[in-house]
Amino acid sequence: MPIPKHDEIRIPALEYLRDSKIVQAKEFREPLAQHFNLSEEELNTMYDSGNGQVFYDRISWCLSHLNLAGLVTKPNRGYYKISEKGLEYLSKPEKINELITSVIQARSSAKAETLVNVIPQQIIASKLTPPEELFYSFQAIRNNIYDEILERILSKTPREFEKMVVKLLQKMGYGGEIQNSGTVTSASRDGGIDGTIKEDVLGLGLIHIQAKRYAINASIGRPEIQKFVGALAGQQSKKGVFITTCSYSRDAIEFANSLTGTTLILIDGQKLAEFIYDFGLGMQTEQIIEIKRLDSEFWDGMQDDVITD
Repeated sequence: MPIPKHDEIRIPALEYLRDSKIVQAKEFREPLAQHFNLSEEELNTMYDSGNGQVFYDRISWCLSHLNLAGLVTKPNRGYYKISEKGLEYLSKPEKINELITSVIQARSSAKAETLVNVIPQQIIASKLTPPEELFYSFQAIRNNIYDEILERILSKTPREFEKMVVKLLQKMGYGGEIQNSGTVTSASRDGGIDGTIKEDVLGLGLIHIQAKRYAINASIGRPEIQKFVGALAGQQSKKGVFITTCSYSRDAIEFANSLTGTTLILIDGQKLAEFIYDFGLGMQTEQIIEIKRLDSEFWDGMQDDVITD
């Protein structure tokens, strides 16, 4: 039989979790292969690019979407457990794909960009050109990796997060070629400042950093931003960056934008993940796809063949 799609794996994966306790991602491979009667050849089929096994990759996407919809939880990184919601939906399995599709669409529409994570196949077939299909697929992969980035950050200590954001700003070009331009403040004496970036050799220009590692669904309000502005004033600083894994309330954003004499940049979890991805901090390039088009200048410079009756 053909290798099942990721949406076809969802119900068997939930049933396997129901009968188990906590399962590591790689432990789904053999029982699900048996469920779908996959041959050894099908089980080990690789993508044409050579970047991973098709079946295991589809299991990973399946688990990611089950987690996104709240049907499974992740007690530890790489481990999965069925949730109460997952148990409830196993009694009405025909609703599972409908739920996941609605969650993905809601999540997509909530993003600042108007892109979506997953485009239904019928829409792709009827409305999108191959380049458009490739573009949306690329965005879906990126958005999934953004979630993985934030999830990985939340598994680390707050101190490691502070170190990471200093490295990120340096990776983005702040501090230039200055040696040791980035510093993480001593935890016992940070005074509301988690790190600094030197803008010049003498350190006359400093960017002060506040880093808050909060749950993704949390929101930072105006009071915390005001505290950071007060800390900047104590350092006689005019430049600050507040970085978090969650979001900011409207009041917090409006307050930051209303400041005069002080430049304060707010980076939320979504933008943080995008920066980490785009600037390659802790990332590896898995695959590069090159698409070419005809060079009109080259071809138009050639004499056309005249067809005569």
